[in-house]
Amino acid sequence: MRFYTQQHRHYCGIDLHARSMYICILDQTGKTLVHKKLDCDRDELLRTLRPYRKDLVVAVECLFCWYWIADLCAEEGIHFVLGHALGMKAIHGGKVKNDRRDSYTIAALLRGGNLHYSYVYPRDKRATRDLMRRRTFFVRKRAELLTHIQNTNTQYNLPAFEERIDKTEDRGAIIEHFDDSSVQMSMAADVALMGAYDEVIRDLELFLLHEVRTDHGHEFSLLRSIPGIGEILALTLLYEINDLKRFARVQDFLSYARLVKGRHESDGKVTKSAGSKMGNVHLKWAFSEAAALFLRWNAPGRKYFTRIEKKHGKGRALSILAAKLGRATYYMLLRKKPFDLQRFVTV
Repeated sequence: MRFYTQQHRHYCGIDLHARSMYICILDQTGKTLVHKKLDCDRDELLRTLRPYRKDLVVAVECLFCWYWIADLCAEEGIHFVLGHALGMKAIHGGKVKNDRRDSYTIAALLRGGNLHYSYVYPRDKRATRDLMRRRTFFVRKRAELLTHIQNTNTQYNLPAFEERIDKTEDRGAIIEHFDDSSVQMSMAADVALMGAYDEVIRDLELFLLHEVRTDHGHEFSLLRSIPGIGEILALTLLYEINDLKRFARVQDFLSYARLVKGRHESDGKVTKSAGSKMGNVHLKWAFSEAAALFLRWNAPGRKYFTRIEKKHGKGRALSILAAKLGRATYYMLLRKKPFDLQRFVTV
């Protein structure tokens, strides 16, 4: 966990919502200078902050609507801290909880150096990252349609499809595979939606590939040198990592990517693993996929995996492989060198 410990003259905590916010400003001694509710308006917020602009820091909990305040602070030269949602237990664990108390708690945590903070993703690449995540959402919706078709086929105990339903060019055959007219109508709806998703996903991928060559052309090529990492996984890794310098050590990167487990220990006794939801779920997915794809058409990789599988079992071996790929990715991007398969399977 990382805590914001820099000292300032004024500390501002904001409990932010979509249309309104509650703002609390404290001085160095802890005296409350401002404590009131405002609309989510740039000019109104700046008017409230103006008397305290000298050496001011603003903190907001990491919610879906924090972008505009971060951008406003960057434009005005105000220090901004994005509070980690899972690390702000003082807000969620109290007996009494409301917007007024939450804004004060955020300001007090900030003043005391106890605010667990998150990475503020750069404004110029934020929209592209969100578009990449949106593409993932559409792909998973398309997968739900494929699953529904297969489940319906099993439900009526019909023969297996002659071709993979996601690859076949004649999707009318999917509909005709069923006899009942109502079932055919249901399948027609799935097929129509799949066609729409295919078109949207294809357009998004073309746009994203153009963007990545502008933002991360060399890094994109480095990641493609890893067996099993294609265009989409490379895109995901690049836009979720963005700046490798924010990770001081490879251990920090692996923790952020959810590739290592947490640990609770007291009096020399380990009680349980912890922090499974702390980190980037998109990086966790990408490295898990990369570990599975790494073994396809990769004889040295499969031979290496067999060794660790005999010792740890298949599930644990895949986790070990994903973590090792994460470590390799960190050092590849740090040193600007392509993947060395021979070294990977021997170290």
